[in-house]
Amino acid sequence: MSRLSPSSLRRFGTQVLASLGVPEGDGALVADSLVQADLWGHQSHGFLRLPWYAARLRSGAMRAVTDPAVLSDTGPLVLLDGRDGIGQVLTERARLLAVERARTHGVGVVGVRKSNHFGTAMYFTRRAARAGYVAVLTTNASPAMAPWGGREKRLGTNPWSIAAPGPDGRVVAVDIANTAVARGKIYLAKNRGEAIPESWALDADGAPTTDPAKGVLGVVLPMAGHKGYAITFLMDVLSGALTGSAVGTGVHGPYEADRPSGAGHLFLALDPDAFGDRAGYEARVSQLIEEVKAVPLAQGFDEVFYPGEVEDRAEAANLAAGGVVLADQSLSDLHDLGAATGVPFPAGELR
Repeated sequence: MSRLSPSSLRRFGTQVLASLGVPEGDGALVADSLVQADLWGHQSHGFLRLPWYAARLRSGAMRAVTDPAVLSDTGPLVLLDGRDGIGQVLTERARLLAVERARTHGVGVVGVRKSNHFGTAMYFTRRAARAGYVAVLTTNASPAMAPWGGREKRLGTNPWSIAAPGPDGRVVAVDIANTAVARGKIYLAKNRGEAIPESWALDADGAPTTDPAKGVLGVVLPMAGHKGYAITFLMDVLSGALTGSAVGTGVHGPYEADRPSGAGHLFLALDPDAFGDRAGYEARVSQLIEEVKAVPLAQGFDEVFYPGEVEDRAEAANLAAGGVVLADQSLSDLHDLGAATGVPFPAGELR
């Protein structure tokens, strides 16, 4: 097993994106978001996706230079037209704006239309939480899920994240898709040559499948049955319908190289100080953590984790081990991308 150092991956990603016309700072943000996903153990949203982004930049479906326009500004609420810019760059600008407005008004809300895939939602909500704000981020995505009872794709996984400041500089956070699994995990299983659980996807005929290739062509099942479908629908309302973005089958994904995405996002930031009791807020979050950590364990469990703790531990373990491990197919795709862009893949920094 080989590991790649996070710094070498960040450098490679930044240089590849720069070769495609992305400003260095924006490329560094995208590369860091992908590395961070791999460090957290969310490889479905890590460097696996860089070749997809590169293909979209080459086709012009995603613009290398992100230049959003302000469409509406009420003070606490801002609406941005992303103009087909890079999803991570637009979402980071939404985060900064939302936090800035929350600092003034107690709440900041930023909608983004005509954006692209932004990687891991938790990457952005955790940043806001580390700055002292409670954050909610929603997005829509290209069709992957059938409506409950159907067998054709109509809705995206439409993930969302909530993060909040915790005690001692920690963050409590959740980042979930509304499907049984993120679609990227099916692609990751395909890259690894692994079967998928029967509960993840249906094939094109509407039958459960363990073949990730058939799952990619079929539909991803919702989490919690009809409940996951309903949440997905409403996340499309918040992210797409409300912001003036595409919805449902009108949204296109990062693996569709030549189709503008039309994705929309909504970023909400809340300032605990505006509620007049930050010390009490911090004490109550501490109480929650202490109570869940102290619960008697169910059979088969060694420990209870608070939301976000698993990612923190995974990152610490990966850093201690020297970096991240990528699937063989992902490594091959990245080598090909390096050759195509004239940026050598950092094979010399494998560990």
